Amino acid sequence: MNKTIQFSPPDITQKEIDEVIDTLKSGWITTGPKTKRFEKEIATYCGCEKVVCLNSATAGLEVVLRLFDIGEGDEVITTPYTFAATINVILHTGATPVLVDLKPNEFNIDPQKIKKAITKNTKAIIPVDIGGFPCDYDEIFEIIKSNNQFKPKSNTLQQNLGRILVLADSAHSFGASYDNKKIGNVADFTVFSFHAVKNLTTAEGGAITFNSINDLASDEIYKKIMLLSLHGQSKDALEKFKSGGWQYDIALDGYKYNMTDIAASIGLIQLARYETEIIPHRKKIYELYQKNLSNDSRFILPPFFDPKKTNCYHLFPLRINNTDEPKRNEIISKMAEKGVSVNVHFIPIPLHSFYKKIGFDIKNYPLCYDMYKNEISLPIHSKLTEEDVNYICDELKKLV
Repeated sequence: MNKTIQFSPPDITQKEIDEVIDTLKSGWITTGPKTKRFEKEIATYCGCEKVVCLNSATAGLEVVLRLFDIGEGDEVITTPYTFAATINVILHTGATPVLVDLKPNEFNIDPQKIKKAITKNTKAIIPVDIGGFPCDYDEIFEIIKSNNQFKPKSNTLQQNLGRILVLADSAHSFGASYDNKKIGNVADFTVFSFHAVKNLTTAEGGAITFNSINDLASDEIYKKIMLLSLHGQSKDALEKFKSGGWQYDIALDGYKYNMTDIAASIGLIQLARYETEIIPHRKKIYELYQKNLSNDSRFILPPFFDPKKTNCYHLFPLRINNTDEPKRNEIISKMAEKGVSVNVHFIPIPLHSFYKKIGFDIKNYPLCYDMYKNEISLPIHSKLTEEDVNYICDELKKLV
């Protein structure tokens, strides 16, 4: 009899449920005290100065691009090996996404290809930490520092920063570290996702982490992001609720991207459990896969070994040797018949119909396609047992 193994169900305990009930009974369910507390606790965890919690990582990426006045005529470099959100936020601003290929035999962007792609119009680079494994940030910053083509727009944060912005799409990598620093305190701005399938979830949600920029204090940046993320209001709901605090101003045409206290309630408990329960179990599952599959030449294990980087075990992206895309897809279907839900991370951007229409061609990103064509993401979550992992590996070996 086949098992039924989900790909990535959320890790929700009675503690999260109780915290949500507490919020529902409190009379404050939108952005309020628990969201503010969640922001402070994330800042402490990541070691950064400030955090803004929002309704998605997508919102966070776009807000930072808007904050830096990135738009028409500007270029933003990123990877073709990512989810649509990374590219869409660039397009939303009117800027041009510039895609560069991966490092050989890795899922992350190649800094040397970034170097070749930089022009006088490059205003930002969005590295993507695939699977929870950090990009090569030191190399990226060195390339930026050695570049003398940067031309900022006057009277903007571009001018204050004085160089190309590094905006990390760290949707996968909450809890990972780079050079003994938590992700969230490495790039200029880092954006996390707390979507239902992420290691730490708020059902839907995200966060931006950042520090001061030269002489611009992080408190001021926080205020600017809050304006952008909540209709351009000079006060959020919590401030307006204070006695006599009803008056406010609309300072700009902002967006509606705020996180609710209901979502933050889940996140607060998830964060409290993160290092003691959630990450250790995911690491255990990850290592069981390695043990089961490492001595089998049919499989290429994730290339996630670097003394400078610590993985947060978000994905186990396995590649199957001597396998093309149709064969890989057949294996996925057969695994489903065995009750095992697996996935692919990611379908490269140039393979989607919309991005083809606007000029992207997968032939220009051969390394990206090579990593994709035989990749299968195996389930990795807290509900998996050792017996489950053995079953998954046994069935996969039979099929391959």
